[in-house]
Amino acid sequence: MNDRPSLDDLTAFARIVSHRSFRKAADELGLSPSTLSHMMRTLEERLGVRLLNRTTRSVSPTEAGERLVARLQPVLQSLDQALGEVDAFRSSPSGTLRINTSDIAARQLLHTIVPTFLARHPEMSLDLVTEGRLVDIVADGFDAGIRLGEAVPQDMIAVRIGGDTRFVAVASTAYLAEHGTPQTPEDLKDHACVRFRMPSGKRYQWEFARHGQSLSVDVPGALTLDHPDLMAEAAACGLGIAYMPLQSATPYLARGELILVLEAWCPWIPGLFLYYPGHRHVPPGLRAFIDVVKETG
Repeated sequence: MNDRPSLDDLTAFARIVSHRSFRKAADELGLSPSTLSHMMRTLEERLGVRLLNRTTRSVSPTEAGERLVARLQPVLQSLDQALGEVDAFRSSPSGTLRINTSDIAARQLLHTIVPTFLARHPEMSLDLVTEGRLVDIVADGFDAGIRLGEAVPQDMIAVRIGGDTRFVAVASTAYLAEHGTPQTPEDLKDHACVRFRMPSGKRYQWEFARHGQSLSVDVPGALTLDHPDLMAEAAACGLGIAYMPLQSATPYLARGELILVLEAWCPWIPGLFLYYPGHRHVPPGLRAFIDVVKETG
Protein backbone atom coordinates (compact mmCIF):
# COMPACT_ATOMS: atom_id res chain seq x y z
CA MET A 1 0.00 0.00 0.00
CA ASN A 2 1.69 3.17 -1.22
CA ASP A 3 -0.55 5.64 0.58
CA ARG A 4 -0.05 4.13 4.05
CA PRO A 5 -2.19 5.71 6.83
CA SER A 6 -0.32 7.69 9.44
CA LEU A 7 0.14 6.48 12.99
CA ASP A 8 -1.86 9.50 14.20
CA ASP A 9 -4.81 8.47 12.01
CA LEU A 10 -4.75 4.88 13.24
CA THR A 11 -4.41 5.94 16.88
CA ALA A 12 -7.34 8.34 16.48
CA PHE A 13 -9.44 5.59 14.92
CA ALA A 14 -8.69 3.24 17.84
CA ARG A 15 -9.66 5.92 20.39
CA ILE A 16 -12.97 6.61 18.60
CA VAL A 17 -13.86 2.91 18.70
CA SER A 18 -12.83 2.69 22.35
CA HIS A 19 -15.01 5.64 23.38
CA ARG A 20 -17.78 5.05 20.81
CA SER A 21 -17.73 8.83 20.54
CA PHE A 22 -16.01 11.42 18.35
CA ARG A 23 -16.33 14.05 21.07
CA LYS A 24 -14.72 11.98 23.84
CA ALA A 25 -11.93 10.80 21.54
CA ALA A 26 -11.32 14.37 20.38
CA ASP A 27 -11.09 15.57 23.98
CA GLU A 28 -8.53 12.89 24.78
CA LEU A 29 -6.45 13.62 21.69
CA GLY A 30 -6.65 17.42 22.03
CA LEU A 31 -8.42 17.83 18.68
CA SER A 32 -11.74 19.28 17.58
CA PRO A 33 -14.48 16.79 16.63
CA SER A 34 -14.59 18.25 13.12
CA THR A 35 -10.84 17.69 12.67
CA LEU A 36 -11.20 14.13 13.92
CA SER A 37 -14.12 13.50 11.57
CA HIS A 38 -12.05 14.77 8.64
CA MET A 39 -9.17 12.49 9.65
CA MET A 40 -11.50 9.47 9.61
CA ARG A 41 -12.94 10.34 6.21
CA THR A 42 -9.40 10.62 4.85
CA LEU A 43 -8.44 7.31 6.46
CA GLU A 44 -11.44 5.55 4.92
CA GLU A 45 -10.63 7.02 1.51
CA ARG A 46 -7.03 5.82 1.75
CA LEU A 47 -8.07 2.30 2.72
CA GLY A 48 -11.00 2.22 0.30
CA VAL A 49 -13.40 0.85 2.92
CA ARG A 50 -15.85 2.26 5.44
CA LEU A 51 -14.62 1.76 8.99
CA LEU A 52 -17.26 3.56 11.06
CA ASN A 53 -21.03 3.66 11.14
CA ARG A 54 -22.03 7.22 12.03
CA THR A 55 -25.38 8.57 13.17
CA THR A 56 -26.26 11.88 14.80
CA ARG A 57 -26.16 10.18 18.21
CA SER A 58 -23.62 7.37 18.01
CA VAL A 59 -20.64 5.90 16.24
CA SER A 60 -19.69 2.24 15.95
CA PRO A 61 -17.18 0.24 13.89
CA THR A 62 -18.21 -1.65 10.77
CA GLU A 63 -17.11 -5.26 10.40
CA ALA A 64 -13.96 -4.02 8.66
CA GLY A 65 -13.44 -1.50 11.44
CA GLU A 66 -13.80 -4.20 14.11
CA ARG A 67 -11.16 -6.33 12.43
CA LEU A 68 -8.79 -3.40 12.02
CA VAL A 69 -9.07 -2.22 15.63
CA ALA A 70 -8.60 -5.80 16.90
CA ARG A 71 -5.27 -5.88 15.08
CA LEU A 72 -4.35 -2.32 16.01
CA GLN A 73 -4.81 -2.50 19.78
CA PRO A 74 -1.93 -4.91 20.54
CA VAL A 75 0.29 -3.05 18.07
CA LEU A 76 -0.40 0.32 19.73
CA GLN A 77 0.11 -1.20 23.19
CA SER A 78 3.44 -2.67 22.08
CA LEU A 79 4.43 0.72 20.68
CA ASP A 80 3.60 2.43 23.98
CA GLN A 81 5.64 -0.20 25.80
CA ALA A 82 8.62 0.29 23.47
CA LEU A 83 8.51 4.06 23.92
CA GLY A 84 8.24 3.59 27.67
CA GLU A 85 11.35 1.40 27.71
CA VAL A 86 13.27 4.04 25.77
CA ASP A 87 11.96 6.73 28.11
CA ALA A 88 13.47 4.80 31.01
CA PHE A 89 16.90 5.98 29.84
CA ARG A 90 15.93 9.60 30.51
CA SER A 91 17.07 11.25 33.72
CA SER A 92 13.43 11.88 34.64
CA PRO A 93 10.10 10.55 33.30
CA SER A 94 8.06 12.59 30.86
CA GLY A 95 4.77 12.32 29.01
CA THR A 96 1.18 11.89 30.15
CA LEU A 97 -0.03 9.47 32.81
CA ARG A 98 -3.73 8.56 32.41
CA ILE A 99 -5.55 7.25 35.47
CA ASN A 100 -9.22 6.33 35.77
CA THR A 101 -10.78 6.83 39.20
CA SER A 102 -13.83 8.03 41.08
CA ASP A 103 -14.31 11.70 41.88
CA ILE A 104 -14.12 11.04 45.63
CA ALA A 105 -10.76 9.29 45.19
CA ALA A 106 -9.54 12.08 42.90
CA ARG A 107 -10.28 14.67 45.57
CA GLN A 108 -8.24 12.68 48.05
CA LEU A 109 -5.34 12.47 45.60
CA LEU A 110 -5.38 16.25 45.02
CA HIS A 111 -4.63 16.82 48.70
CA THR A 112 -1.89 14.22 49.02
CA ILE A 113 -0.23 12.44 46.11
CA VAL A 114 -0.78 14.74 43.12
CA PRO A 115 1.08 17.84 44.45
CA THR A 116 4.15 15.77 45.35
CA PHE A 117 4.14 13.88 42.05
CA LEU A 118 3.86 16.98 39.84
CA ALA A 119 6.42 18.93 41.85
CA ARG A 120 8.92 16.09 41.70
CA HIS A 121 8.40 15.34 37.99
CA PRO A 122 7.82 18.62 36.14
CA GLU A 123 8.02 16.94 32.72
CA MET A 124 5.03 14.71 33.52
CA SER A 125 1.37 15.52 32.89
CA LEU A 126 -1.36 13.79 34.86
CA ASP A 127 -4.75 13.08 33.28
CA LEU A 128 -7.27 12.00 35.95
CA VAL A 129 -10.54 10.80 34.45
CA THR A 130 -13.36 10.49 36.99
CA GLU A 131 -16.49 8.45 36.43
CA GLY A 132 -18.79 6.30 38.50
CA ARG A 133 -18.69 3.18 36.37
CA LEU A 134 -15.85 0.70 36.55
CA VAL A 135 -14.04 0.56 33.21
CA ASP A 136 -11.56 -1.78 31.54
CA ILE A 137 -8.43 0.33 31.94
CA VAL A 138 -6.51 -1.61 29.29
CA ALA A 139 -9.20 -1.44 26.61
CA ASP A 140 -9.92 2.24 27.36
CA GLY A 141 -6.27 3.28 27.16
CA PHE A 142 -5.51 4.05 30.81
CA ASP A 143 -2.18 3.41 32.49
CA ALA A 144 -3.82 2.62 35.82
CA GLY A 145 -7.03 2.80 37.83
CA ILE A 146 -7.87 3.73 41.41
CA ARG A 147 -10.84 2.11 43.18
CA LEU A 148 -11.88 0.55 46.47
CA GLY A 149 -10.12 -2.74 47.09
CA GLU A 150 -13.29 -4.79 46.61
CA ALA A 151 -13.69 -3.41 43.08
CA VAL A 152 -10.14 -4.07 41.82
CA PRO A 153 -10.05 -6.84 39.17
CA GLN A 154 -8.26 -9.94 40.45
CA ASP A 155 -5.81 -10.08 37.55
CA MET A 156 -4.35 -6.65 38.37
CA ILE A 157 -1.38 -5.63 40.50
CA ALA A 158 -2.70 -3.44 43.34
CA VAL A 159 -0.94 -0.87 45.52
CA ARG A 160 -2.72 0.39 48.63
CA ILE A 161 -3.44 4.11 48.95
CA GLY A 162 -4.00 5.18 52.56
CA GLY A 163 -5.88 3.12 55.12
CA ASP A 164 -9.23 1.38 55.43
CA THR A 165 -12.53 3.16 54.94
CA ARG A 166 -16.21 2.52 55.56
CA PHE A 167 -19.69 3.40 54.37
CA VAL A 168 -21.75 5.15 57.04
CA ALA A 169 -25.40 5.94 57.70
CA VAL A 170 -25.95 9.55 58.75
CA ALA A 171 -28.78 11.91 59.57
CA SER A 172 -29.33 15.37 61.01
CA THR A 173 -30.23 15.83 64.67
CA ALA A 174 -33.43 17.58 63.58
CA TYR A 175 -34.54 14.58 61.52
CA LEU A 176 -33.76 12.11 64.33
CA ALA A 177 -35.50 14.28 66.92
CA GLU A 178 -38.67 14.15 64.87
CA HIS A 179 -38.55 10.57 63.56
CA GLY A 180 -36.43 8.67 66.07
CA THR A 181 -33.13 6.83 65.70
CA PRO A 182 -33.04 3.42 63.97
CA GLN A 183 -31.47 0.67 66.07
CA THR A 184 -31.12 -1.98 63.37
CA PRO A 185 -30.99 -1.88 59.57
CA GLU A 186 -34.52 -3.30 59.45
CA ASP A 187 -35.74 -0.13 61.20
CA LEU A 188 -34.83 1.86 58.09
CA LYS A 189 -38.01 0.62 56.44
CA ASP A 190 -39.91 3.01 58.73
CA HIS A 191 -37.75 6.01 57.83
CA ALA A 192 -37.29 8.43 54.95
CA CYS A 193 -34.02 7.49 53.26
CA VAL A 194 -31.99 9.33 50.64
CA ARG A 195 -31.40 6.66 48.05
CA PHE A 196 -28.46 6.35 45.65
CA ARG A 197 -28.71 5.61 41.93
CA MET A 198 -25.65 3.82 40.54
CA PRO A 199 -24.14 4.60 37.11
CA SER A 200 -25.90 1.49 35.77
CA GLY A 201 -29.24 3.12 36.61
CA LYS A 202 -30.06 0.68 39.42
CA ARG A 203 -30.74 1.89 42.94
CA TYR A 204 -28.13 0.79 45.45
CA GLN A 205 -29.26 -1.49 48.27
CA TRP A 206 -27.63 -0.49 51.54
CA GLU A 207 -25.19 -3.14 52.78
CA PHE A 208 -24.51 -3.72 56.48
CA ALA A 209 -22.56 -6.26 58.53
CA ARG A 210 -22.18 -7.12 62.21
CA HIS A 211 -20.76 -10.14 64.08
CA GLY A 212 -20.36 -12.00 60.80
CA GLN A 213 -23.92 -11.29 59.75
CA SER A 214 -24.38 -9.41 56.46
CA LEU A 215 -27.59 -8.02 55.04
CA SER A 216 -28.73 -5.60 52.39
CA VAL A 217 -31.77 -3.36 52.69
CA ASP A 218 -33.77 -1.89 49.82
CA VAL A 219 -34.61 1.25 51.75
CA PRO A 220 -37.67 3.42 51.10
CA GLY A 221 -37.43 7.09 50.26
CA ALA A 222 -38.90 9.79 48.07
CA LEU A 223 -35.51 11.26 47.10
CA THR A 224 -32.91 9.50 44.92
CA LEU A 225 -29.57 11.11 44.05
CA ASP A 226 -26.52 10.03 42.06
CA HIS A 227 -23.68 11.61 44.03
CA PRO A 228 -22.56 11.03 47.66
CA ASP A 229 -21.84 14.73 48.26
CA LEU A 230 -25.40 15.60 47.29
CA MET A 231 -26.67 12.88 49.60
CA ALA A 232 -24.71 14.36 52.49
CA GLU A 233 -26.16 17.78 51.74
CA ALA A 234 -29.68 16.36 51.59
CA ALA A 235 -29.27 14.58 54.91
CA ALA A 236 -27.90 17.75 56.50
CA CYS A 237 -31.05 19.53 55.30
CA GLY A 238 -33.14 17.04 57.26
CA LEU A 239 -34.50 15.17 54.22
CA GLY A 240 -33.76 11.74 55.65
CA ILE A 241 -31.08 9.18 56.48
CA ALA A 242 -28.30 8.76 53.91
CA TYR A 243 -25.68 6.05 53.41
CA MET A 244 -22.39 7.05 51.82
CA PRO A 245 -18.58 6.83 51.86
CA LEU A 246 -17.10 8.23 55.06
CA GLN A 247 -15.11 10.81 53.07
CA SER A 248 -18.30 12.50 51.89
CA ALA A 249 -19.80 12.61 55.37
CA THR A 250 -16.68 13.71 57.29
CA PRO A 251 -16.99 17.52 56.79
CA TYR A 252 -20.62 17.45 57.94
CA LEU A 253 -19.80 15.22 60.91
CA ALA A 254 -17.00 17.57 61.96
CA ARG A 255 -19.36 20.56 61.91
CA GLY A 256 -22.07 18.69 63.80
CA GLU A 257 -24.50 18.94 60.89
CA LEU A 258 -24.75 15.15 60.67
CA ILE A 259 -24.39 12.35 63.20
CA LEU A 260 -23.74 8.65 62.71
CA VAL A 261 -26.52 6.10 63.04
CA LEU A 262 -26.27 2.30 62.99
CA GLU A 263 -22.53 2.75 63.53
CA ALA A 264 -22.06 -0.80 64.82
CA TRP A 265 -23.46 -2.07 61.51
CA CYS A 266 -20.96 -0.11 59.38
CA PRO A 267 -17.67 -2.08 59.42
CA TRP A 268 -14.36 -0.91 58.05
CA ILE A 269 -13.37 -2.25 54.62
CA PRO A 270 -10.18 -2.09 52.51
CA GLY A 271 -9.77 1.44 51.16
CA LEU A 272 -8.37 2.72 47.89
CA PHE A 273 -5.89 0.88 45.69
CA LEU A 274 -4.03 1.92 42.59
CA TYR A 275 -4.02 -0.98 40.13
CA TYR A 276 -2.46 -1.77 36.77
CA PRO A 277 -1.93 -4.84 34.54
CA GLY A 278 1.02 -6.98 35.50
CA HIS A 279 1.61 -8.41 32.03
CA ARG A 280 2.67 -5.04 30.57
CA HIS A 281 5.81 -3.02 30.99
CA VAL A 282 5.32 -0.40 33.71
CA PRO A 283 6.10 3.00 32.10
CA PRO A 284 8.47 5.29 34.02
CA GLY A 285 5.73 7.81 34.74
CA LEU A 286 3.55 5.19 36.40
CA ARG A 287 6.52 3.82 38.32
CA ALA A 288 7.24 7.32 39.61
CA PHE A 289 3.59 7.75 40.63
CA ILE A 290 3.65 4.40 42.46
CA ASP A 291 6.76 5.52 44.36
CA VAL A 292 4.89 8.63 45.58
CA VAL A 293 1.88 6.49 46.55
CA LYS A 294 4.10 4.20 48.65
CA GLU A 295 5.81 7.16 50.33
CA THR A 296 2.50 8.81 51.17
CA GLY A 297 1.20 5.48 52.31
